[in-house]
Amino acid sequence: ACGSHHSMALSQEGEIFAWGQNNCGQVGSGSTTNQPTPRKVVAVIGNKMALSIACGQTSSMALLENGEVYGWGYNGNGQLGLGNNVNQPNPCRVQQLQGVIISQLVCGYAHTLALSDEGSLFSWGANSYGQLGTGNKANQVSPSKVPMNGERMVEIAASHYAHISAAMSETGKVFMWGQCRGQSLTSPMLTKFTCTDDVFSAFSSPLVTWRTYTIDHVKGFSIIESLSKAFDDPITSDIKFTVEGRDIHVHKSVLKIRCEHFSSMFQSCWDEDGRNSIEVSQFSYAVYKAFLQYLYTDQVNLKPEEAIGLLDLANAYCEASLKRMCEQIIKKGITTENVAMLYAAAVKFEAKELEDFCFRFALNHMTAVVQTQAFSQLDDSVLKEFIRKAAIAGAFKY
Repeated sequence: ACGSHHSMALSQEGEIFAWGQNNCGQVGSGSTTNQPTPRKVVAVIGNKMALSIACGQTSSMALLENGEVYGWGYNGNGQLGLGNNVNQPNPCRVQQLQGVIISQLVCGYAHTLALSDEGSLFSWGANSYGQLGTGNKANQVSPSKVPMNGERMVEIAASHYAHISAAMSETGKVFMWGQCRGQSLTSPMLTKFTCTDDVFSAFSSPLVTWRTYTIDHVKGFSIIESLSKAFDDPITSDIKFTVEGRDIHVHKSVLKIRCEHFSSMFQSCWDEDGRNSIEVSQFSYAVYKAFLQYLYTDQVNLKPEEAIGLLDLANAYCEASLKRMCEQIIKKGITTENVAMLYAAAVKFEAKELEDFCFRFALNHMTAVVQTQAFSQLDDSVLKEFIRKAAIAGAFKY
């Protein structure tokens, strides 16, 4: 991550290193002496593991593994979120976010955005162009929740070169606010963009990207594009699946190449090999279509709650990559209301990474989770194992 004249690096072990101009304490060394070589940031945070780092023009922010947020450096606009305007040469925890688990952190020129694991958006710092999304232009020295009309956010974006903010909802909607071509948008505005990168390529001044962005120029159609176009094409297909009375047109050769389940099914010794129509009853139309489309595109377009059915299918068909993809989708839709149900599903389908994620989420929101209907409906064996793990994690110390 880079500011105007300082840089930070995050190691695989979660260590933070900083160097460069340090006139405001942005290197986090406890002084304002410039740092010509990388220096590990150890004050206050000690050996705690960091998950991500971000830089404003002359400020630095870090998100730790436990969801805590720390800031240091210039704080004239309140961009460190500490409740004051005092510069900080050492990392200071953003206390007002205590009790909130932050999953993503980004910095603008002089403002900061944070996204919680429940999809809530917080902002603080400079607001002269409405970049905080609070409906006014007043600076905020402490985190303030950005109203998103009930939409759950899954990604936030900002750049230290711009006074603009962007966010994407779990349904793929992209919002923007702040300085946009000389105008000030003080509240999030829905756009027609499909990714947050497009916001900065079209409206940021100067035009910048908020993350490393790569474009591959391809002439004509690639194999994956041609396959995508062939999916559910009745003209070129040689077999159709009927699910809930609706047809999905596909190609045996593609299915055999992409999926071991179909490779076994379409052998000369089985009846299915000679048929041009197969009826499926154990999965819903949306789930089975998403699965077949995945075999053509390597992508899944399902809402988090629908991805559970696809996870069941992926487990039944031994599709490890699809199973992992489903886990990632489900993570984005986890709430206190459904985490117990998703935890049980992860246990059932042996999705270890999702199980651990659900457990950590439930642990962070234990009081709310244990009062939900989903928690009361947990199977006895699953419930006992959950309580055992929670005890080991220290949930019942007090």
